[in-house]
Amino acid sequence: MFDRFRSYAQAILERDPAARSVWDVVFSYPGFHALVLHRLAHALWLRGWHWLARWISHWGRFFTGIEIHPGATIGERVFIDHGMGVVIGETAEIGDDCTIYQGVTLGGTSLVKGSKRHPTLGKGVVVGASSQVLGGFTVGDGAKIGSSAVVTKPVPPGATAVGNPARIILADDAAKREAAAAKMGFSAYGVTENDDPVSQALRGLIDGTAGHEHQIAQLWQAVEKLACRIDPDCVPEDAAKAEHFAADKLNQLVGK
Repeated sequence: MFDRFRSYAQAILERDPAARSVWDVVFSYPGFHALVLHRLAHALWLRGWHWLARWISHWGRFFTGIEIHPGATIGERVFIDHGMGVVIGETAEIGDDCTIYQGVTLGGTSLVKGSKRHPTLGKGVVVGASSQVLGGFTVGDGAKIGSSAVVTKPVPPGATAVGNPARIILADDAAKREAAAAKMGFSAYGVTENDDPVSQALRGLIDGTAGHEHQIAQLWQAVEKLACRIDPDCVPEDAAKAEHFAADKLNQLVGK
């Protein structure tokens, strides 16, 4: 058990630049306190001491603001950053090296007792602030849940889920973005400015429209030149040849 506590403290030191020492973590990090109390409550839960386990879990929630059901299974080197408002349900499973930020809910959508109602997080999953992961499905190893996302279906390994309802961005699409994040070991809050597929689609439409207008303007210029060769008295019309599409401003509006 003490090795597990040591792994929690080490995970915080590795992933939080604000952590200055082991003593800082042990005495000042509610995420660490919540996990320590959960280990005790979980051990009692497995031995059938359900009332006492729930009582310890209740006090852990009171002191830390983090609610973890004693039946939940949590692996090694898990880091709950800040943690206020985190809720982890009874049948939730959290793999090694996961990072969970404040306001996260690992909740259920079923009322059937004894069923797998809460999600399973694979190894190295990052769950962004205020996101909701609801249901008895699996979030694959190395996946990321963007801040404020609402996830109700499985997430493939290495993918990113963003939005409400969550949309899946596969790992290949995010390879360039992850190259920088990999140097730090994880993506803070599980989301970056280029994650939203809706914004990406809008930027594609904007860039395409701008390109079409440029091509149309070039065609009009070519037509005017040909017309003036035939009729020396022609007067070029600038209106059709000018580009007025404000692509840069529109791209700024959608986050480019």
